[in-house]
Order: sequence, then structure tokens, then C-alpha cells
Amino acid sequence: MPTRPTNSPPSLGCSTRPRLPLLPPAASAHGPAQRVAAATKPGPAYNRRLAPRDGADRKDTKAMKVGSGFGGGWITDAAEGARRAEELGFDFANVAETAHDSMLAATLAANATERLEIATSVTIAFPRVPMILAMQAWDIQHLSKGRFALGLGSQVKGHNQRRFSVPWVPPAPRMKDYIRTLKAIWKTFQTGEKPDHVTEHYQFTLINPNFNPGPIEYPEPKVMLACVGAGMARAAGEVADGVYPHGFMTDKYMREVVLPNIAIGLRRSGRKWEDIELSGGGFTVFGETESEIEQGLEALRQPISFYGSTRSYHDVFEIHGWKDLGMELHSLSLAGKWDEMRRVIPEDVLRGFAQTSTYDNLPNFIREHREYASRVGFGMRTETPEQRERFAHILGEIQKVEVPRVPRGLEDAILQSAAAS
Repeated sequence: MPTRPTNSPPSLGCSTRPRLPLLPPAASAHGPAQRVAAATKPGPAYNRRLAPRDGADRKDTKAMKVGSGFGGGWITDAAEGARRAEELGFDFANVAETAHDSMLAATLAANATERLEIATSVTIAFPRVPMILAMQAWDIQHLSKGRFALGLGSQVKGHNQRRFSVPWVPPAPRMKDYIRTLKAIWKTFQTGEKPDHVTEHYQFTLINPNFNPGPIEYPEPKVMLACVGAGMARAAGEVADGVYPHGFMTDKYMREVVLPNIAIGLRRSGRKWEDIELSGGGFTVFGETESEIEQGLEALRQPISFYGSTRSYHDVFEIHGWKDLGMELHSLSLAGKWDEMRRVIPEDVLRGFAQTSTYDNLPNFIREHREYASRVGFGMRTETPEQRERFAHILGEIQKVEVPRVPRGLEDAILQSAAAS
């Protein structure tokens, strides 16, 4: 049976592993007086590496973190999906935001798990003001005992204006302001420091103890930023803690556009590759055999045609000389011809997007093609005991993989910042 492309959540079957015992809940303050005391009492010094994350036991090694999707549908399924991912041995699990709220799903997932890093992939940023999202993320980070990562995305112009009723401005500068504002808010939550943060798009200059939730015993949430274009890649390198390259990404585009622009952002901020987490980018198809992979490739026609119909993503087509295909897909989407869109994806385009590997060769695939990454997504079927045993073996082999976490050919791209640090 062919595997699913790994931009989709894998099938998570019931695991035979026992669930870990739940940890006792941490004490919490509820009333205004308690919140005032928490916000004004001396707290731990501001340090985003204040305490280890429960869900990142292996974060200080070069070993690969491996994750899965969970939820994305009705939130009634979020907790069980996250528990399954944890029981199967994943290091992290992501929830998307399409027709349901990612932060609600992440809250339920955090409450249902003990070890797993819970991440949104992604939460749409601009329809939410920074203070609201900062409070939600702070609460989830406290609930999860430091296991939450906030993944942000801008969405495209049409959805911001016509679905979310949000004015559109150049997204990369706004996203940098957004992330810096989140971090300014969290700093005040942690230290009680008076806010004095003003940017072109946002300000945070007012708070009193009644509205400050106070410090937590964990680092501030990691902020992961999704990117396709060069500008957002630079923004990610400059201000984010991690990068989610979009699935609509070829290896050529990743290496010639995305990674070099992340390096520019890192250089601007005086950071190095080791200061940021990169996820593997692009569409991948894995299978037991080459024939399974060939069958699985067909499933990629739908996401390639869907994302390829969006003009904001046509830079990916253009670098390969496929811009005319992008315009054809856009026209077909306006006409509502979704099935026809799949059929116009040529074989060379399909194979240009897809990176493939057998399961047994996955460790070598990652060493060769994901040398820049600290985290990758992975899925296999796990419905039967035999499938779960096979899955556990492959997962363990991937988790042993160590890579330099520096893009090949860009080792010297930020030496200027390294020398200055």
C-alpha cells in the first residue's frame, strides 16, 4: 500500500505502549489579587532558556527530532491524536489551521500529553492582535510545562482581506514587528518590566498588574515562522526561533532562495545557524518499495495544483521556468475546475517537487538532503502490530541521525556574525 505524502498527517494507529503516568498539575493562581502578586513578586531572571522543556529531552544533541501531524479537524479529536503521537514515540506533533482553531487544538493536546512538543503549523497571525496570541501562548506554555511552540504564518493577501477582513500591507516587515511584539509582551509577563515597545505596526506600552499573568517556570514559547518567499525567509532568520519551509517547495528553490535568505536574516541579527531550528522543506514521498513510491507520487498532484494556483507562490514555479503552468492553474481555480487542475501537472513538474526514499534508506536520505534540518516530519501506517513494529524501528533509526544543521554550501554565509558574537 503506498504511503501518504508527508505534508499530510500520517495514519496513527492504536499503540501497544503503555501511557506514561500523568504528572501532578502545577499550582495556579486564579483571582486578581493572586495575579497582582504573581506579576509584581520577584521572578526568575529573564532568560528564554530558563528551564529545560519537558518535551525536548534530546534538544542538546545533533540527533534528529521527528514529528507527526495531529488534529486539524474538530477539536474533539485533538487530544487523542496527540496522545497517539506521543505513544508512538514522536518528538513533536503539529496541528494545522484550516477550518478549525489551532490554538484550541494545541491547548487540548498539551493537556493530554506529558513529553511531546506541541506546535501549531501554522496559526494565522495577522487576524489576531499580538496581545491576544501572546496570552494564549503563555497559558499553553504554562499548561504544557514548557512544551509549546507557536508556529506563525501570514496567509496570502486574498484570505487576509476577503476571509479575515484584515487590511493588507507588506507581510514580511509586519511579521517581524509581530514577533518582536510577542517577545516584548512575554518579557513583561516574565519580569514585570514596564512596557515601552513601539513598531511601525504594533505597540505595547500599557499594562498593569491586574492584566499581567506573571512569570512561568519555563522558557518563553518558541516562535516558528512559515515561509515561501525571500522576504519572509529573511524575516525568519532575523527574528524567529525556527523556520517552517512551506510544503510547496522544490529542493532547488529551497537551496537557491530560502536558505540563503535565512542566512541574510541571521547575519542581520548577529545569530548563527545553531541559533535557529530548521524543518525539512518540500513534498516527500516514502514507501517500502519503489513501486509503492510511484503510486504515492500521484497523490502529490492535488497539493501541487492547489498551491500552484496561488500567484503568491509562483516564484517557486518561476525558478524552474514553469510560470506558464502557474498562470494556467490560477485560471482553472478561478473557474472552479479543481479536478482538471490535477490533470495538467506534467510528469517533470511532479518529479521536480517530490523527493522520495524507501523507508530503509531514510537515514541516508536525511543525511544527504536534510543536512540543514533539526526536525523532520514522518509517517507510516500503524494499524496492525506488524506495522507498528516496523514503524518503531524506522522511527528509531531516523532519531539516531545526526546532521550538521548547516546548509551545504552556506557554511561561511554568516561568518561575519559569528566573528562578531
